[in-house]
Amino acid sequence: MDKQPWIILSAGDNVAVATAVIAPGSTVAGIQARQKIDPGHKVAIADIPLGAAVVKYGQAIGRTTEEVKAGDHVHSHNLHFENDRLAATANSAPETATADDKARTFMGYRRADGRAATRNYIGIIASVNCSTTVCRAIADEANRTILPHYEGIDGFVPIVHDQGCGMSSTGDGMNVLHRTLAGYTRHVNFGGVLMIGLGCEVNQLTLYGQSGAGASKRHFNIQDAGGSRRAVERAMGVLREIAADVGKERRVPISIGEIIIGLQCGGSDGFSGITANPALGVAADLLASAGGTAILSETSEIYGAEHLLRSRAVSDEVAKKLDEKIAWWEQYVALHGASLDNNPSPGNKRGGLTTILEKSLGAVAKGGRSPLTAVYGYAERVTAPGLVFMDTPGYDPVSATGQVAGGANMIAFTTGRGSCFGCRPAPSLKLSSNSALYASMEEDMDIDCGTIATGDATISGKGREIFDLIVDTASGKKTKSEIFGYGDNEFVPWHLGATL
Repeated sequence: MDKQPWIILSAGDNVAVATAVIAPGSTVAGIQARQKIDPGHKVAIADIPLGAAVVKYGQAIGRTTEEVKAGDHVHSHNLHFENDRLAATANSAPETATADDKARTFMGYRRADGRAATRNYIGIIASVNCSTTVCRAIADEANRTILPHYEGIDGFVPIVHDQGCGMSSTGDGMNVLHRTLAGYTRHVNFGGVLMIGLGCEVNQLTLYGQSGAGASKRHFNIQDAGGSRRAVERAMGVLREIAADVGKERRVPISIGEIIIGLQCGGSDGFSGITANPALGVAADLLASAGGTAILSETSEIYGAEHLLRSRAVSDEVAKKLDEKIAWWEQYVALHGASLDNNPSPGNKRGGLTTILEKSLGAVAKGGRSPLTAVYGYAERVTAPGLVFMDTPGYDPVSATGQVAGGANMIAFTTGRGSCFGCRPAPSLKLSSNSALYASMEEDMDIDCGTIATGDATISGKGREIFDLIVDTASGKKTKSEIFGYGDNEFVPWHLGATL
């Protein structure tokens, strides 16, 4: 028997989602399609009056701009954003880790301060854009001349950016930059760090002390070194000392409860909220149940679904913090004459997504169904176990940078259109929402979640597959992004405040 080319996500929905091309005249849930419906797009399964709510995932995703007949294609031409929220239904139970899951370990690095690392890199961190070129030159030279002598070091990573001067020394902009860079200097996947400044910038190295404690955390200014070439020469001497220490590190068994994973999605399509995101949510539930931490972020992309997260908050204080983040974003976009509904990109819309509410309902599925234990500001250090939320923009490099600064030692990234991404020092898994993408970009994708839409896999089963790959990756298995070499250019701190 042929598999039906459509899926209804909730009993209360008045649209179905095409999982394959639906030809005009084809039967969908007992009605006939009136137009061609592309994969990931929506078809009405009941008449929807003008101005009525279109319901998907059991939630309003907007209102009709014209009368919609059963069988019509529902998209941007007849559906628009309105700030609706349907009442949150009772939360179903999250996936639960078994006793065997909770007893699992991964092979990681145990740092002197007790934290658990999944990689053993040495970071070359720029305090200011002026030291970016020198940091890249240092990393290139170190990878060429020092790395071959140390099998236990994964590489020398340049962490560079376009900030650090031409900005106020106080206020949100400097606070966020400092918090982000400080998070990277202490990141557990960096066994050692060398921070390089120019010398006259606003973001002075003295703000970072010695970038941490111990001989493996060092810094100096290019001006003090006598210029660019001499800075590279000086860095080689420093890095040989750091490498001699860091290169002694070896992987040991560590409880999976010490994995901290950042949850990301980018280049979403109509399948993202049906396949990859809920499957990643299952893996997040399993990790949280085993004592680990999953960080959900992208505040502008959970807008419209925040009430679902709020209903899972473990306390009124946690719920209030989430409300405050949403209110800040509403004021922030209004100040700049923008709307949060501008978030879905042209690629998102070609893939079947119409409004921010629809995108958000799918995006929040990455967080599974576990209780929300804490809410953090951008790049704040994450200490609570379970599912937590970090306030970040929806722009993937900025969001992931905040998560890693907060302590994520891994990233899991879902995509429907084909985002390419890496985030060193945290290994980044890529999960495709549809099988066509996996087939066309297999060298970039780690798992094909499109088999859920075709009926060849279940959300629970695929979530378990992701969970297993998370553990294997934490133990050193290279991701597709790592194999290609992604991760040196994706460090993008959130830029707030005026450029002076």
